[in-house]
Amino acid sequence: MNPFTWRDGQLHADDVPVEAVAAAVGTPTYVYSATAIRASYRRLAGLFAPLGAKLRYAVKASPNLHLCRLLRELGAGMDVVSGGELERGWLAGTPMSEIVFAGVGKSEDEVRAALSGRFSPLREVAAAHGAPDPAGRGPVGLFNVESESELARLSKIATELGETARYCLRVNPNVDPHTHEYTTTGKEENKFGIDADRIVDLVSRWAGRPGLEFRGLHVHIGSPVPQVEPYAEAIAVVLGLVDELAALGHRVAVLNLGGGWPIPYTDGAVPPLEDYARRIVPLLAERAADGLQVLLEPGRSILGNSGLLLTRVEHLKRGRAKTFVICDAGMHVLLRPALYRAFHFVWPAAWTGPTPRWLEQSDLPGLESCDVVGPICETGDFLARGRRLPPLAQGDLVAVFSAGAYGISMASNYNDHGRPAEVLVDGERMLRINARQPLATILETERTAVDLAISGRPVPA
Repeated sequence: MNPFTWRDGQLHADDVPVEAVAAAVGTPTYVYSATAIRASYRRLAGLFAPLGAKLRYAVKASPNLHLCRLLRELGAGMDVVSGGELERGWLAGTPMSEIVFAGVGKSEDEVRAALSGRFSPLREVAAAHGAPDPAGRGPVGLFNVESESELARLSKIATELGETARYCLRVNPNVDPHTHEYTTTGKEENKFGIDADRIVDLVSRWAGRPGLEFRGLHVHIGSPVPQVEPYAEAIAVVLGLVDELAALGHRVAVLNLGGGWPIPYTDGAVPPLEDYARRIVPLLAERAADGLQVLLEPGRSILGNSGLLLTRVEHLKRGRAKTFVICDAGMHVLLRPALYRAFHFVWPAAWTGPTPRWLEQSDLPGLESCDVVGPICETGDFLARGRRLPPLAQGDLVAVFSAGAYGISMASNYNDHGRPAEVLVDGERMLRINARQPLATILETERTAVDLAISGRPVPA
């Protein structure tokens, strides 16, 4: 479904004109559709229901607490990749047993907080968020372990705390997902996971070590993966390891397939999710029936097309070579175009023509080629380049679509801009779920300089 449609010449999010959102909170602003989030979640859950698959929402896609709570209400657990995301998942009401802690660089402090809420950085402020003291919350359900060094750290800290770290080993299957090199995670040259040919030896050598419990295997080959077959290749590698481990007496109870399901940034650009499910479900159906627990970690496939970015035109600049549409949103608000040269469909919020198709170059008449750029002092600051758009004027409201995932989560304070507001639309309601960040907040941690003693040396007078 597309939650963003033009009615009577005005773009709506669900039943709310986006101009009303901009009037209420200003721009730039991320707008999410609760209706679309629910529909996307239920679609994905339904497609993999034959496997009894459990969904763990990838918080990194869009971490707002209210979005996490909405997904929790739908039944999602959480996939987190940092201590901060761990606390968000817990504040959203997710039992620790339904949180998976992934990521290649888990620190000692993060591991302690993941094993025991006594070490949560939120102990003093949990009540202000309406949450209980985290001290008794227990350990996370699973760690996705990415290296032998991490296993050693988990064993050491879990033993010190008298806890058990249940874990899956992340397999690097050396499968090419045919996606952007920066979002590829399952090839030998990537930093993620453990080479497949080392997994069986690693499980055998660490079996019975204190503080650890091996639960299964994890694989995530990249994001967004535009073809079905790389998933089948990765699953074949992992199932071979499952059988090798079983032959040695090591039971794999959990198989975590990660995420990476793509969304159509342009019409017809990627296969529908149904194609992925039709290929994957039969590969695992028999094993799931025998008790293998399948986990999925979707993020983009739920949030991506459930959100857009609203921005206003500040200036039009017509040069000899091209026309620039200069907006109040740039790479500090939506980094993906500058980072990945990612495509986002861009169109004015006020539009009375036929519904535009999401194409890299629109085929409608009366358009002009322009670069849609931001205010940041970088040549690489752009939202769209060489894009054919209807004529725009200063003050026009512009929508950047497919921005619900990896938009706000990558936003920054570059050039001392505050992070944008976020609004959740649900039918006819609009809820501000994150206020625009004021400059005073950005400056707060710089307000006072503090002398730091150097060990063994006196602090200068």
